[in-house]
Amino acid sequence: MTHATPTPRGPARLQELFTQPPRWLSRTTRTLTAIELAIGIAALLLIFFLVLAQALQRYLPFEGWPWTGELARFCLVWLTFVVAGVLVTTDSHIAIEMIDTVDNDLVRRFVRVLSCVIVAAIGVVLTLASWSLVQEQGIVKSPAMQMPMSWFYAISMIGFVSTALRATIAAVQYAVLGVPRDDYADAEAPVA
Repeated sequence: MTHATPTPRGPARLQELFTQPPRWLSRTTRTLTAIELAIGIAALLLIFFLVLAQALQRYLPFEGWPWTGELARFCLVWLTFVVAGVLVTTDSHIAIEMIDTVDNDLVRRFVRVLSCVIVAAIGVVLTLASWSLVQEQGIVKSPAMQMPMSWFYAISMIGFVSTALRATIAAVQYAVLGVPRDDYADAEAPVA
């Protein structure tokens, strides 16, 4: 006869949520990450081919396409903002990691949570600003492509929402589980 494991409550339930997330949550996170990365990869490939087309246009006997430069610039902005949330989740964004060398776990946890809260707040502010621009800039069109500028801000808003949500989740995760300890002794090169 086996006994059912009781459902954890309070902080233990939060710890379990982060260490063993439900299947639907893991699947949803992977799907959203894949969508964001697909948009980022598409933007990167477009940048490559559009810049290549611009270079080739210099040597062709006919006039070039002015929209290629404009779309390449837009793709660079989309690439930057759309994958920002993924970078927050994987802890791959640009950061000064000097706090990770501090031996006090409480200080490291506080700084990491505070930095994630700041990133989340900035993500919320940028989401609200981009939503306002989507509402107001629908009539404005880009010079070369005649694309509504609301599209430009709507695609960027995907990254802002993702960054705000993922930074909030990371802040809670660091607060509940703590900051994973990196071993910097292995990473340092020996002094000759």
